[in-house]
Amino acid sequence: MATLERFNHSALRRTVITFRDTMRAHAPGINRLNVYPVPDGDTGTNLAATAGSMLAILSQRADHAGRLLAACADAALDGARGNSGAIFAQWLLGVSDRAAESAALDGHTFALSMASGATYAREALSEPREGTILSVLSDVAAAMMAKAGQFNFVQLCEHARHESRRSLEATRHGLDVLEKADVVDAGAAGFAAFLEGFTDYVQKGEIDPLPDGVSLPSLEREAAGSEATLEHRWCTECMVSGEVDRKALRERLAELGSSLVVAGTGRKVRVHVHVADPGAVFRLAAEFGAVSGEKADDMQRQQESTAHAARRRVAIVTDSAADIPEDLLESLDIHVVPVRLGFGPKGYLDKVTMSPEQFYAMLVSSPHHPKTSQPAPGDFRRLYEFLCSHHDSVVSVHVSGRVSGTRQSAESAANRIAHGQRVRVVDSFSASAGQGLLAIHAAERAAEGADAEAVSHSVESLRARTYTFAYLPTLEYAVKGGRVPPFARTLARWLHISPLLATRPDGRLGLGGALWGRRHPIEKFARFVAARLRQNERYRLLIAHGDAAADAARLAQCLRELHGGVKDMHIVASGAALGVHGGPGFLAVGLHPVD
Repeated sequence: MATLERFNHSALRRTVITFRDTMRAHAPGINRLNVYPVPDGDTGTNLAATAGSMLAILSQRADHAGRLLAACADAALDGARGNSGAIFAQWLLGVSDRAAESAALDGHTFALSMASGATYAREALSEPREGTILSVLSDVAAAMMAKAGQFNFVQLCEHARHESRRSLEATRHGLDVLEKADVVDAGAAGFAAFLEGFTDYVQKGEIDPLPDGVSLPSLEREAAGSEATLEHRWCTECMVSGEVDRKALRERLAELGSSLVVAGTGRKVRVHVHVADPGAVFRLAAEFGAVSGEKADDMQRQQESTAHAARRRVAIVTDSAADIPEDLLESLDIHVVPVRLGFGPKGYLDKVTMSPEQFYAMLVSSPHHPKTSQPAPGDFRRLYEFLCSHHDSVVSVHVSGRVSGTRQSAESAANRIAHGQRVRVVDSFSASAGQGLLAIHAAERAAEGADAEAVSHSVESLRARTYTFAYLPTLEYAVKGGRVPPFARTLARWLHISPLLATRPDGRLGLGGALWGRRHPIEKFARFVAARLRQNERYRLLIAHGDAAADAARLAQCLRELHGGVKDMHIVASGAALGVHGGPGFLAVGLHPVD
C-alpha cells in the first residue's frame, strides 16, 4: 500500500486497530512509568482499555472519515479508563469536532484537528499541569500547525512524531515527582507510543507487531510501585447523561478530591476524580443528570500490588460476596471486585459506595427491597489487565456459581483479555465467610511463593472441607428476596424455629438445620457448629455478621469454649451479597481445617 496523502475512513479503521495493538504492546512499560498523579501503575492498562473500547465502532458502514471519527470519539468517552483515558477521549472529541465535516482529512485539516484536540483536553481538567500529556498534545499540535502549509500528510505525521519524542523527553524535568524518579510522564508516553504506531502505519501502509520499547527507550525505566499513603485513594468514574452543565459540575466536583477530569459534551459527560468517598461523587453527579457506569478502583491497593509484584508472582482476586476483614485484605494484598446492588432506581457498589452499616440501615428503612447483581465482565477485565501487567498470573476466587453468575462473568472477562491464559478462575463452592476463608488461603499460598497452578489446586482441594453455616433470626428478608417461599416463614413462626442455611459440597446453598425455640439462639448456633468439628483437628474460623457485632463476639467466645482446636478466628461485618437475604442480625460461620 502506498503512503497516505489524505486520511480517509479506511485509514481511520486501521489506525484504531494500530492504537489498540500499540497500547497492548507498550502497556507494561507505560505502567512502570506511572508515578504521577499517583504511583498506581495502571496508565498503560487504562489506555489499552480505552483503545479497545473503539473497536466495536469499526463494524459500522461508513465512507466518511469525520463521521466515523466522531463515532470513535463517542465510544472512547464511554469506555475511557483512568485519568489518561479520560484525557485521551476528550482529546479525540476535540479532533473529531474539528474534522466532523471532512470525508477525508488533508494535512492542513489534520493539523487543525490536532490543535482542537489539545484545546479540548486542557479544558477538561480542573487543574491542568504542564510537563504532562497536556504539554505533549499542545507541542505536537503547534508543530503541525507551523508546517501545515509546507508539508504533505506523510511529512506532517513524521514531523509530529519527532516533536512528540522531544516533548516527551522534556516531561522528565517538567514536574518534581517525575524529575525525582527520572522518568517521563506515563500518559505522555502513551500518546507518543500512539503517534509512533500511527506514523509507521501512515508510512508503511501496514500494521507490524510492535516490540516493547520501540522508539521509546524511556519505557524501559521501572519507577512505579513506590508506596505512599493516599488521601484520595479511590479512582472514581461515572457517566452523566442529560443536559449537563459541565462547568458547574466540574466546580462542585473539584471540592471533593483531586485529579479531576470532566470530559464529554453537553449531553454526555465522563467524570474522573480521585476521592476518599466515591459515593459522594455519584450522589453529586446525580444532581446534574442520569448517572451510569459507576466504578471505583482502590489506588492504594493497586499501588501496594505493584510494590509486592517482585515478591508475589500470583495476584489474588475475589468478589465482595466474600467477607474478609480489612486488615487481611491489606496485608495479604487481596483485590476485591464489588457486587452491584440497587435500592429501587439508585445503584451502589457493595462495600465501596455503601458500607455494611449503611446497607443494613437502608435495608430496614427503604421501601425498596434491594437487588444484587454480579459485576460486569468489564469490571473484572479492567482489574485482570492491570494485574497481568505486574504479576506473572492471577487466581480469581469467586462466590459459588450455583447461587450467582459472578464466576461466569469473571471467566468471560478472562477469555477476552490478551493474557487470559494467565488468569485462573476458581469457584469457591461457597459464599460469605467460607468464600472469604478460601480467598485468604489463596493469598497466603501466593505470599509463600506458590505459582498459579499450585494456588488454584490448593483452593480446589480445600473447598471440599470448607463449610459455611448461617443463622437467620427471621426469614422476612429471604422471602422478600425470593429465596424462600412465604409458607416457610409462616411455618417457622408457628413452630418457633430459626432456620440455618448451609453450603453443600456442590456449591448449592440450602437448609442445613434449625434452632428450636427462641431463647439463647447464639449459644444454640455455637453448639450446632461445634458439633460439626472434629475434636482432634485444628480449625480456622471466620464469623460474618449483619450489623450484629456484639452477637458475633459472643458467638466467637462460645465456639472457643466448645472447641479447643480453634487456631485463629476473625470477625467481619458482612456485605450485601448474603445480607440481602439474611437481614440485620444474621450470623454466618465459615470454617475449614488447618493442616
